[in-house]
Amino acid sequence: MAFRHRIKVRYAETDQMGVVHHSIYAVYFEEARIEYLRYLGQPYKDLEDRGILMPLLDIHIRYIKPARFDDTLDIEVDAFIKGAKIFVSYTAYRGEEKVAEGRTTHVCTDTNLRPIRPPASLRRILPTVPKRPTQMPTRE
Repeated sequence: MAFRHRIKVRYAETDQMGVVHHSIYAVYFEEARIEYLRYLGQPYKDLEDRGILMPLLDIHIRYIKPARFDDTLDIEVDAFIKGAKIFVSYTAYRGEEKVAEGRTTHVCTDTNLRPIRPPASLRRILPTVPKRPTQMPTRE
């Protein structure tokens, strides 16, 4: 099973229609990704302290159902490595109901933003290329 991070929707994150603003999902996904790495034993801050960055190359979000103020969302996260890139998938649930899903692509770089091989600490905890490139691997 993939990692899940719980988020409570704050009033300031909603728009005039009373639903979570589309831009907030990128923030939710980032928070969940940071907690996922911490859960796996590789805090992102430790990577940065070692001069390793993971800038965003691409983001895709699909909105399925509206989330609203005071909803509790569980963000499911999983990831894999291919070359210098890290591919992360996200699914946001309200209870058992899927409200959004997305993916991000990151590249490992040095502090000059030159691509580098992901450090051994990440290669040990994240799987490499999935069996079927169109699907994220699952953890069991």
